[in-house]
Amino acid sequence: MMRIKLTFALVLIAFAVTAQPGIAEMQQARHDLVSTYFSAFDCALVIATLLGLCGAVSVYKHWQDGKHHIDAAVSGWFYAALFVLLSGVFLRALFGI
Repeated sequence: MMRIKLTFALVLIAFAVTAQPGIAEMQQARHDLVSTYFSAFDCALVIATLLGLCGAVSVYKHWQDGKHHIDAAVSGWFYAALFVLLSGVFLRALFGI
């Protein structure tokens, strides 16, 4: 019984030692994350700008059509663009970049 426990403990230790990535791999992963993040953040800014422009055109069209109760449309487009912008800030805080 003692031999089985010892063998099991040695197998677990062997798995734990071989499963850990090295420092070089962790630095490479961080570098990849940083380079990818800034591309994604620029993409988020472009998407937020496009949402803002589409929202402005949509609200203007409704206003010109005589629909003067456009509060829901204005807030919907505004908060959609704000969400996209804040998601970039949230990801920056989450990953510590």
